[in-house]
Amino acid sequence: MAGELAKEFGLKLFNGGDILKKIASDKGYTIAGRDWWDGEEAKKFMADRLTSPCFDKEVDQKLMDIVESGNAVITSYTLPWLTRHAIKFWLSGSQENRAKRMANRDNIEFSEAKKIVQLRDEENKKIYRKLYGINFGDDLTVFDFSINTDLLSLTPLIEISKSMMRHVLPS
Repeated sequence: MAGELAKEFGLKLFNGGDILKKIASDKGYTIAGRDWWDGEEAKKFMADRLTSPCFDKEVDQKLMDIVESGNAVITSYTLPWLTRHAIKFWLSGSQENRAKRMANRDNIEFSEAKKIVQLRDEENKKIYRKLYGINFGDDLTVFDFSINTDLLSLTPLIEISKSMMRHVLPS
């Protein structure tokens, strides 16, 4: 969805997860494959990440700098709470449906995908509560739009989000 918004409106695309992955690489972790986040090397990195806020703070600062320069679509778990200078979408989806999408995308068993989704949710809540006092997934007051991704497939989600953006962006 973010990629399609960036294309439609001529904006650059940045992914907070990719920046975090780059930091992991810079710190000596071996980065390989699309599903790196679910591998052993990422688990080691996540353990280090939980003990030090420097990783997330570095990512968030880079994203804040990008926001300030404008003309970007950014995917980030924390940025909506850290800036006022953005149009913010919350995409909600049940753990069940997110696990189904992950299982299909990564060609893994549904039960494994569900465990991964649950673990990620728990870790993200802990990290962001500790770092910023954010009630991740609970406090959605900072968002301009909230869309339930369980109800629609990707194509209508993209079209709806483009339509929303057309109504709020200056001509």
